[in-house]
Amino acid sequence: MAAPATTVRQTPAGRLLKEGFPIKVAFARDPDIEFAEKAVKPPAIDGGETIDITTMFNTLVRTSYPRTLHTIGPITGRVAYDPLVYSKIRSNLINQNGSITVRFPEGSTLDFYGYLQMFDPQDQVEGQQPEATISIVVTNWDSTNNIEVGPVYTDVSGT
Repeated sequence: MAAPATTVRQTPAGRLLKEGFPIKVAFARDPDIEFAEKAVKPPAIDGGETIDITTMFNTLVRTSYPRTLHTIGPITGRVAYDPLVYSKIRSNLINQNGSITVRFPEGSTLDFYGYLQMFDPQDQVEGQQPEATISIVVTNWDSTNNIEVGPVYTDVSGT
């Protein structure tokens, strides 16, 4: 029986982000959409639930195994907006699959296929800038060529 090996944690490679500002989201279908990011949560990478591989031959513990595929989670955020955005979102973005770019503060980018799932204005209150929450779904599907395409991360030179 082989035992798991001990691994020593090493210093992280690369440079860690020092600041969360600015982070922006661009839609190829409408790169100048009438909202401005105030907060953005980048997508998660989720391996999904484990596969239970326990059998009647197990004698000590239940066993499991990782799945092969993973899911890229949604992007969420808060935005300031121009009310004109209502007609633009309905005609260009809502449920319209296309190329989307998340640009991180140091300049690196994450490009993927997806769509704007939701634009949800919040209560408007005197003395506060009106905001809306947005939700973007990562589809990983190129509708033009009808193929699966995973996200493409482009590192900034020197990171």
